[in-house]
Amino acid sequence: MRWLDVAFNRALLESVLVGSMCGLIGVQVVLRRQAFFTMAMTHATFPGVVIAAVIGVNLYLGGAVAGVLAALTVTALSRRRGHDVSTATAVALAAGFSLGVVLLSAQNGFTKNLTAYLTGSILTVDEQDLMVAAAVTAGVVLVLAAVHKELLYAAFDRHGARAAGYRTGAMDLLVLILIEAVVATTVPAIGTILTLALVVAPAGAARLWTDRIASMTAFAVAVAVCSAVGGLYLSRAFDIAAGGAISLLAAACFMLSTMFAPRQGLIARAAHRRRRRRTPPAGEPDRAAHGEPVPATGR
Repeated sequence: MRWLDVAFNRALLESVLVGSMCGLIGVQVVLRRQAFFTMAMTHATFPGVVIAAVIGVNLYLGGAVAGVLAALTVTALSRRRGHDVSTATAVALAAGFSLGVVLLSAQNGFTKNLTAYLTGSILTVDEQDLMVAAAVTAGVVLVLAAVHKELLYAAFDRHGARAAGYRTGAMDLLVLILIEAVVATTVPAIGTILTLALVVAPAGAARLWTDRIASMTAFAVAVAVCSAVGGLYLSRAFDIAAGGAISLLAAACFMLSTMFAPRQGLIARAAHRRRRRRTPPAGEPDRAAHGEPVPATGR
């Protein structure tokens, strides 16, 4: 029981760190519309993890190296005439995951279970995992704080940023490397398949509630941390997979925001459309307000 408490406390701290870094980088992903790229990165890390497991080196290192190579490949392909980012990203996604499967199947007698890397195993994190997560979180905070104005300028007005002398290509690569660092750190906790939800869903939900970047960032981090911690407690209470519970909570927050956000939610938009239909055109008297019959419209 004491060991279980220690493991759960480690997982709880890992949840806070993972939620914080995912919420922070998720804002950049949503503003730059790079959700599909993030999904590709989660899959592109898989061959690096397989190679690292086979040769006996650190899984973080293998996944990070594979992800950085994939990011550089996508950047290079997207700059060539005739290629766009979505095409290059799709190729990286399919090729990366397929390569991992081929490498794993080619290892006769290799019995190391990498299923946890696909679906996550946050309850088995150790001190090294916590130190890596803390270091990456601190690094993401420092980098985003140092260049947040430039990154936002390039995200909203790429041509204007280039005209102002900013190296938009270098900023794009910086964001891609930050995304990969977060993905490589988060994947062992909640898995390659489920990481995307914790990166994109909290920031997507925050975007529906506010247009201010500072408020959006705080909202995204809060939702991501609450999803991670809440999913961990649900996993303990109902004996279910922690990674799945975390991702479902993040997705539920996004769906609720889609419905109930004050300006961009479905309910608010439906109410706005009803008010517009009831409001008479400018210069035309409101006949219903004066008790006059309103002529029928249409055929």
